[in-house]
Amino acid sequence: SELGNLANLEQLVLGFNSLSGPIPPEIGNLTALSRLELNSNSLSGPIPSELDGLANLTRLDLGFNELSGAIPAELGSLVDLRILRLVANDLSGPIPSELGNLTSLGLLGLGDNSLSGPIPPELGNLTKLRSLWLGDNYANHGDNFLAGPIPSEIGNLTNLRVLHLAGNDLSGTIPSELGNLINLEFLRLNSNDLSGSIPAELGSLTSLEWLWLGNNDLTGPIPPELGNLNSLQSLWLEHNSISGMIPSELGSLISLESLSLGANELSGPIPPEIGNLNNLAQLSVAANVDLHGVLPQTLTHLRLSHLLTGGTGLCAPTDDAFQSWLHSIPNRQVVNCDN
Repeated sequence: SELGNLANLEQLVLGFNSLSGPIPPEIGNLTALSRLELNSNSLSGPIPSELDGLANLTRLDLGFNELSGAIPAELGSLVDLRILRLVANDLSGPIPSELGNLTSLGLLGLGDNSLSGPIPPELGNLTKLRSLWLGDNYANHGDNFLAGPIPSEIGNLTNLRVLHLAGNDLSGTIPSELGNLINLEFLRLNSNDLSGSIPAELGSLTSLEWLWLGNNDLTGPIPPELGNLNSLQSLWLEHNSISGMIPSELGSLISLESLSLGANELSGPIPPEIGNLNNLAQLSVAANVDLHGVLPQTLTHLRLSHLLTGGTGLCAPTDDAFQSWLHSIPNRQVVNCDN
């Protein structure tokens, strides 16, 4: 607590040590502090509301500790903050709407806690935000259980590169306003209770590299507009109730490395255009009982490590060339067509 006497201290960086016990509230007396990093220790107890005295703070990192209790609403007064990182603790209760006052914020990381309640629409005020992590970023801690809808106001955050809301209890539809996030590279909404169809507007996110919507209750077709995502490396839609045919437009995803469409209600054949995906390593369409037909010969252009078609009506041609290619795939679950 004697640290509270260092009135001229500008940076307190004690991350990656073996510190334990509570954060001394006297740290709130260090009014010259611009940087407070106590991450990756074993600190416990609550986050002191007295930190609201640190009016010059630009970086607050308390991640990877054992902190508990609520996020103090008083942190919403630290209007110069650019980084607020509280990930991987045991924090509970709601996300304070007052955090919507932190309009200089570039990174907000609250994931991997035990937070509950809705995502405050006020977070849509944080227009400088580049990274919003409210999901289960690190599996060695508990998941958040944020509930309710994804606020359409998140679509105001046009500087966002990372939006991670996975591993919660979010419900309702995916807001079409997310199509405004034209700089987004990483979108994880998987493992929630989201319903309705995939918005065609997501096809505007041409910087997107990861699109993970698996483990929800999504219905309707795969929008052909997703074929515009030519930076996309991973498309994970497994474990939903998505129906209709696989759009041939997915054959335009020239950067795609992993295509996971299993455990849905898709129907029809595999489009031959999938053979245009020269970077594809993993293709899973298993457990779609209404997929049927012969696998297209164009697939032999691909160097796959995984090909999973079990639980479908799809089958592999029995000619020597296709069979030779098929047996070069280390992880395969495919039946041959009856001659």
